[in-house]
Amino acid sequence: MLVFRLPGYDPGVKRSPARLVIALSVAAALAVFILYTSIAGAGTPQISPSTLAQHEGEDVELVGTVVNKPVGDAQSAGGMRFVLKDDHGTMPARTRVLYKGSVPDLFRQGRQVVVEGTLREGTFVAKPGSLITKCPSKYTPAKSNT
Repeated sequence: MLVFRLPGYDPGVKRSPARLVIALSVAAALAVFILYTSIAGAGTPQISPSTLAQHEGEDVELVGTVVNKPVGDAQSAGGMRFVLKDDHGTMPARTRVLYKGSVPDLFRQGRQVVVEGTLREGTFVAKPGSLITKCPSKYTPAKSNT
């Protein structure tokens, strides 16, 4: 019978379990971190214009549909102004938004957007560069003309 032995391997020497304990501890810490971040999320709540007043002065992500054609230039000192409305409800709430920064190509009236910022004196002041457009889903059925 042929026995193959690795160089430096001695079956009579007992190994310390410290390496195994350290490796399992690191794996457990990573698992807890991944679980915590998946449950806790990004930490910035996404809210609609109807609940924005409850979060005045807080940093939030505002989600809504662009109602009017934007006024102004997002690259100028005065910024770009537009209005967002709730996506749901019979009488959707509206919020004025002031934004400075880059504007996505898909940004236009009727598009759903997400923008991060703070409500100040009735106007949502967005953080520069935080405007994101939501892409319309290709999986939702098309509206019929009937």
